[in-house]
Amino acid sequence: MPSPTLITLTDAGLYCAAGDFHIDPWRPVQRAVVTHAHADHARPGSRSYLAARDGEHVLRARMGMHASIQPADYDAPVEINGVRVSLHPAGHILGSAQVRVEYRGEVWVVSGDYKVGADATCAAFEPVRCNSFITESTFGLPVYRWRPQVEIFDEINAWWRANQLAGKASLLFAYALGKSQRLLAGVDPSIGPIFTHGAVERLVGEYRASGVALPATTYAAAGRKAEWSQALVVAPPSALGTPWM
Repeated sequence: MPSPTLITLTDAGLYCAAGDFHIDPWRPVQRAVVTHAHADHARPGSRSYLAARDGEHVLRARMGMHASIQPADYDAPVEINGVRVSLHPAGHILGSAQVRVEYRGEVWVVSGDYKVGADATCAAFEPVRCNSFITESTFGLPVYRWRPQVEIFDEINAWWRANQLAGKASLLFAYALGKSQRLLAGVDPSIGPIFTHGAVERLVGEYRASGVALPATTYAAAGRKAEWSQALVVAPPSALGTPWM
């Protein structure tokens, strides 16, 4: 029978007592293993972080330049107090990982967020065999059915072209980390100029520094008014209703 105690839920989040580390802790801890850089999974203040090498740039952008981050390649085990820990692609955003924890022949996997659809901006999800799987299920209900990605991008591109003919700027909202970059990788940049909110542009730079190919973008504050009617503008949802709009 699998052990019920290899990973337990504590006041600080998921905890492996055998290795004395937390996975995506809710508060600062001595050693954090982080699935990805979104703020509900990677919180500042921990003494050290273990994370996928692919996401080192975006994690440091969130945690600060002085954070102690140990990058690890996917499927490259790290020993933590006798516990074998490895990270495996989760397909969610750049550097997202499933955490595989092996101890005395037993294997548990913690997913964090993940998706199984194709994404040009991060490594594809890989299933990991285990005894116990701790999974997030934000969109796990049967009501959620996603149309093919190519259909969505075709609609966005057609909408952008139609707005150009009407002399209107095209504004899309997407989370600054992960969703904005996925959006930029999927649109047709030949249609017109692409401008970004500062929060998006900063992380676009970290994606490029990580080797992810994205179309040319311009920080929106540097744009000229005459260009807006041809442009696609990408901003986080928090920009809605602000003076920036």
